[in-house]
Amino acid sequence: MEQVFSYIIGLGAAVMMPIIFTVLGVCIGIKLGDALKSGLKVGVGFIGLSIVTALLTSALGPALNTVVDIYDLQLKVFDMGWPAAAAVAYNTAVGAFIIPVCLGVNLLMLVTKTTRTVNIDLWNYWHFAFIGAVIYFASQSLAWGFFGAIICYIITLVLADITAKKFQGFYKDMDGISIPQPFCAGFVPFAWAINKGLDKIPGMAKLEIDAEGMKKKFGLLGEPLFLGVVVGVAIGCLTCKTWAEIVDRIPYILGLGIKMGAVMELIPRVTVLFIEGLKPISDATRSLIARKFKGADGLNIGMSPALVIGHPTTLVVSLLLIPVTLALAVLLPGNQFLPLASLAGMFYVFPLVLPFTKGNVVKSFIIGLVVMVMGLYMVTNLAPAFTLAAKDVFAVTGDAAVAIPQGFDGGSLDFASSPLAWIIYQCTQNLKWIGAGILVLITMGMMWWNRVHIIRNQRMMAEKNSSEIQTTE
Repeated sequence: MEQVFSYIIGLGAAVMMPIIFTVLGVCIGIKLGDALKSGLKVGVGFIGLSIVTALLTSALGPALNTVVDIYDLQLKVFDMGWPAAAAVAYNTAVGAFIIPVCLGVNLLMLVTKTTRTVNIDLWNYWHFAFIGAVIYFASQSLAWGFFGAIICYIITLVLADITAKKFQGFYKDMDGISIPQPFCAGFVPFAWAINKGLDKIPGMAKLEIDAEGMKKKFGLLGEPLFLGVVVGVAIGCLTCKTWAEIVDRIPYILGLGIKMGAVMELIPRVTVLFIEGLKPISDATRSLIARKFKGADGLNIGMSPALVIGHPTTLVVSLLLIPVTLALAVLLPGNQFLPLASLAGMFYVFPLVLPFTKGNVVKSFIIGLVVMVMGLYMVTNLAPAFTLAAKDVFAVTGDAAVAIPQGFDGGSLDFASSPLAWIIYQCTQNLKWIGAGILVLITMGMMWWNRVHIIRNQRMMAEKNSSEIQTTE
C-alpha cells in the first residue's frame, strides 16, 4: 500500500490533481468533457505556480548563498523545502493511509455535525501525513503518528469552519469555500489576537492601508511588480563586496530585480486558473450534497489556499518579509535555520490572516513578522526530528528530495514552522499521555463548540426558510 501511494504521490500535483478532479467531477454529475477541462486547468495552475515559485527560489537561492559565503554565516539547519516534507509525509505507513483515514474522519464529523467543511483538497493531505510521520519516526509508534495526524486534521476542519464566513466575505468569488490547510489554519489564533491588540493602539486607524490604497498613495512605488524589482535589486547588491563590484554586476542585479518583479506579477495571473478549474467542482459538489443530504445547507467545500495567494496584500507583505526574515535568521540568537528553498512558502502564511486584518498591509506585516520569528525557532527546534525522518526515508527510497547534506540537519519553512504542527509534536513527544490528554480535551472542546454553532445556524436558516414560505403563501 505504501508503494502504491508513493507512486501516486510521485506523479506530482500537476498530474495527480487533474486525475482526481476529473474523476470527482464525473462522480458528482459533471459531464466528462467539463470535468476534464476543470481538472486540466487545476493541473496547469499547479504547473504555472511551480514555475513561478521555482523562478523565485532559483533566482534568490544562488544570490542568498553568495550572501551567506560573504558574511560567513554559520547556520546548520539546511532548508529542504516542501518537496522534502511531502516525501517524508507520504513515504511512511501514516502517509499511505492518510487519505482514506482523513476522509473517514471528515465523514464522521459531517454526520455528527461537528464540521461543515467537505475537504476535497486531497493534495494538501500531505500536511497531516507530515506531522504524523515526524511523530512516528520520533516515537517509533504508528499509533502516536496517526493520533497526531488525526488531531491535526480535526482542529484544521474546525478552524476552517470558524474562518469560512470571514474568508468568503473578504475574498471575491469564494462563496461556499473554506480553507482546511493546517499551515494556513495554524496562524489564525495569532491573526485574531494580534489584530485585536493592534486595534487598541492609538493612531493605528490612520495606518489602514490596503494594497489598493498603497497604489493610490504611492503610485508606482505601491505596485507589487515594482516592489519586487526593488527588493530583487537590493538583494543583488548584497551579493557584491564592493561598490566597484556592484557596477560590474549591474546586468545580474537588474536581472534579479526583473525576476522578482515577474514573480509578483505572475502569481495573481496563475491563481485565476485555479479558480476557473476548482469553482465548477466546488459548485457541483455543494449542489449534490444539498440534494442528497438533509440539513446540508451551509456546507463549505474545502479548497487549496492557492486560490487566493495572488491577493495584492499577500504579495506585498510576503515580498517585504523575505529580506526581513533573512536578516532575522542571521540576527536572532539560537536560530540555526536560514530559509532559502522554502521562501515561496511565505505566500501561504496569509490566506487566513487577511480576512482578520481586512487586507491591511501594516497589520498583516506585523502579524507575519511575529509568526516568522516564532517559525524560525520552531524549525530549529523540530530539525532533529525532521532529520531523523528524512534520513530514514532516504535509506529506504533513495529519494534525492530528502538527501540532507553532510554536517547539516534538515528543516522546512513550509510546514515545520506551523504552530499547529509544533504544538502537536511537543505535546505527544515531551508530555506523552498528559499531552495527548490535553490535545484530546482541546479538540473535543472545539468540536463541541463548533457543533453548537452549526445546530444554531441550521435552526436559524430553517426558521428563515419557513418564514419566507409563509410570506409567499
